[in-house]
Amino acid sequence: MNTTRTLVAAAFAATAVLSGCASNAPYGNNPNNNSYNNAGYSNAPVQGIGTIDSIQVIQGRAQTGGGGAIVGGLIGALAGNQVGSGGGRTAATVAGGVAGAVVGNNVEKNRAGDAPEMYQINIRMENGEYRSVTQDTVGDLRVGNRVRLVDGRAYRY
Repeated sequence: MNTTRTLVAAAFAATAVLSGCASNAPYGNNPNNNSYNNAGYSNAPVQGIGTIDSIQVIQGRAQTGGGGAIVGGLIGALAGNQVGSGGGRTAATVAGGVAGAVVGNNVEKNRAGDAPEMYQINIRMENGEYRSVTQDTVGDLRVGNRVRLVDGRAYRY
C-alpha cells in the first residue's frame, strides 16, 4: 500500500511539474519568447495600410502535445520506484519521473520534426508606426509593395 501511495504521489508531482512545459504559442510570434530581433517593430494586431520594409525567413518552433512527457514521466517514476527504500525510494521515484518526462518530451519533439519556415514581414505604416507580422507564406509580396493589414496578415493593396 505504501508503494502505491509513493507511485501515485510521484506521478502527480511529475504531472504538476511538466504542466508548465506545454506551449500553445504561435510560431515565432510570441512577444515574450522571440527567436529573432524585432528591431522596434510591433507584433500587435492592427488594420491599416503601409509599405513593406523587409521580409525575413525565420524558423518556426516544433510544438509538442505533452504526451511524450507524460509517458516518459510515468516510465521514469516506475523505474525510480524500484531503487532503494523509504525516503530514498521516494526521492528516486520523483527524480526518475522528472528525468523521464524531460527525455520523453525531447523524443516527442524529435519525432515531430522541424517546424515549417515562416516569414517575418516588417511594415512601415502610413501613420509612421512600424509593424511586424509573421506568416506562413509571402505569396506575391515584395519589399516596397504597399500592403493592407487585415487580422494580422499582410495583403497587397
